[in-house]
Amino acid sequence: MKTAMQSIKEMVDVNTVVGDAVETNDGTVIIPVSQVVCGFAAGGGEYDFSSDGKSSELPFAGGSGAGVSVKPVGFLVVRMNDVRLISTQGNPLAERMVDLAPQIMDKIEAAMQKRSRPQSEQPLV
Repeated sequence: MKTAMQSIKEMVDVNTVVGDAVETNDGTVIIPVSQVVCGFAAGGGEYDFSSDGKSSELPFAGGSGAGVSVKPVGFLVVRMNDVRLISTQGNPLAERMVDLAPQIMDKIEAAMQKRSRPQSEQPLV
């Protein structure tokens, strides 16, 4: 079991979960992000197959298995002062709306403040 666990540990390192960064010509850095799932099982037992049942040593039977799954989750995009996670699943329109929500709220707040100012304070256009 120890050897199997060491092999799994070697396969699943940080570069599997967060991939190597790629830099574009405009300075944007794109980092792939993955989901890694590991499973391990082992079992065994001693079984008496003799007809007389007087054997002092019982034969051992056992087995083990392991599995690793790597699934892409998205890409972390880093620009000048902006960091975004672009998902490979889900609804991209809804995610974009969540990304834009703070900017929309700022614009609404600015419009409300402009509207609430007295006429004498508002600039002439």
